Amino acid sequence: NVQIINGPDGNPAFVVIPYADYVATHPREDLVPNEVAGYMVKEGLTAVGAWRKHLGLTQAEVASRIGISQAAYAQQEAASKPRKATRAKIAAALGINADLLDL
Repeated sequence: NVQIINGPDGNPAFVVIPYADYVATHPREDLVPNEVAGYMVKEGLTAVGAWRKHLGLTQAEVASRIGISQAAYAQQEAASKPRKATRAKIAAALGINADLLDL
């Protein structure tokens, strides 16, 4: 049961498929939980901060996993677009794919 949505020019622009079909064809680690998006929208957190909160970790815990101070980590978490290398380190500390921090 697929739905095709046309754009303003009349050409197909989007395809809507049942959620179960989407999940079956995409790895689970590819999905962003609703709670993460909610923290970003409702609390104004960055993707890094939202994921940390979703995973129930403190800044000190994540900083310790990376090997930096809590204050240094807080600065990285507050950055709207951390460097790629920084995102990779934070993602590893959170146990998620780095692409999930690029929201």
